[in-house]
Amino acid sequence: MGNTTDFKHFTKQSKKGILVIYINLLYKVFKAIWVLLFLFIQKFSKISEDKLVYIYGFIAFILLFFLIRAYLIFKNFQFKIDKEYFVLKQGIFKKTNTEIPFDRIQNINFKQNIIQQIINVHEVNIETAGSTKAEISIKALAFNDAKALKNAITIYDKKETIVEKVTKEKPFLKIGFLELLKVSLTENHLQSLLLLFAVLVGFFQQINDLFDGLGQKETIDKYISENTSALETSVFLIVGFLILLTITAVLSSVVRVVFKHFNLTVYIKNNALEIYQGLTTKKSVILKRNKIQHITIATNPIKKILGISFITFKQAISGKVAGKKQKDKIIRIVGCKTEQINQIKKLLAIHTQLEEIPFQKSNKYLKIRNYIRSLFFFIPLNLLFYFGMEEYNAFWINILVIPMYLISVHFFYKKRIFKFSEDVLCIGFGILETHNTYLPFYKVQNIKLKQTIFQERKNVADLIFQTASGKLKIPCIDLEKAMFIYNYTLFKVESSTKSWM
Repeated sequence: MGNTTDFKHFTKQSKKGILVIYINLLYKVFKAIWVLLFLFIQKFSKISEDKLVYIYGFIAFILLFFLIRAYLIFKNFQFKIDKEYFVLKQGIFKKTNTEIPFDRIQNINFKQNIIQQIINVHEVNIETAGSTKAEISIKALAFNDAKALKNAITIYDKKETIVEKVTKEKPFLKIGFLELLKVSLTENHLQSLLLLFAVLVGFFQQINDLFDGLGQKETIDKYISENTSALETSVFLIVGFLILLTITAVLSSVVRVVFKHFNLTVYIKNNALEIYQGLTTKKSVILKRNKIQHITIATNPIKKILGISFITFKQAISGKVAGKKQKDKIIRIVGCKTEQINQIKKLLAIHTQLEEIPFQKSNKYLKIRNYIRSLFFFIPLNLLFYFGMEEYNAFWINILVIPMYLISVHFFYKKRIFKFSEDVLCIGFGILETHNTYLPFYKVQNIKLKQTIFQERKNVADLIFQTASGKLKIPCIDLEKAMFIYNYTLFKVESSTKSWM
């Protein structure tokens, strides 16, 4: 980049960015064709030398093509700061110019994957609360240049200026490796198990489609049939398989937590939270107080024993943002003690008086409604077993599933609670875990009161709060309470002089 750090003129990334872009392009190609590569390696010994020459030539062409593409992306990616705007030019054949006003910039985050750590560059992500098209990722900047860019963007507002003295200050929260192991044991391992199962199903589907396309579907069907028969006839294998899946789910939780939150360090300064974490991918995130829409504090019986909670911060997102990009905007701090939670609440002006107010429950109609809805699932399922599958042994699954569902509905109703003080609304929900979401009233963009014809008979209603980070709902509360909260929220929104951003 040279020595220019005022960014008044168009500037390019570090030349090392060509390598980062190149590897990123190759990774995307590998994700798309990894099954074919696996098949190529498997059949390698059977491929003639003449065919290998053409294959190697094609691979060399692909590698050269993406190298040229990476260079052109690097060459045409230029940015500068013009008054209070971040300006970006990019594109190979289709050129685009993007201008983002500073007041729309929500976060400026640093990130380093393994390759970026090796070549000593940082990825700078500029996030806004608007469309996904305004999200900008600068793949390779030297740390000093990345820091200068962040300061150049934030310096226009003295109240939001970030002073870089992190390494000299005492952290507000620091989670070591052993503490992370404890945190990972409190994770939802059922979710990890379901995720693992989904990955295995997806992998099997890809393999099945590949063999079907090659006309070898009978081979894989025979292999599955033989192994399934062996599994069905052995109780030992079934129990062993379940134990293996459980251990794998726990280990995957441990690996996920350690990789994502390794060396988690949090600082509080300038009315902002600075979060540093990550092993293979290091991330640096600055959460400004006014950009946070609401927070959710999560706990469960194991977390309570260990005296820790997780805090999730929701920021403003566009309705067009979905999937992984939406998840990236959700910031999570794990392993927080009660004292640290109180300090974060104080930073966000969530007053302690709210904790002294008792929770209120949803109407019992919520529980009854979920019980009734279960009939529309279990009755068709059992009819399918009886008439469609003629598999009467499958009815035994009801002994396990129905009690689990009834217990889940009970806890779902029990944890659907709410309370509010003069300025903040707290909404509780969960089944295995308990989640309490704290929403300042002035962050509400609109509120809806909804009633179905069945709710109207029971004199209950749903309240839906729309914020810049999504919707929050209080289901099935008494109509009188719902009307009071509805009118009070409108009053607080209209009379507040605070900005939601």
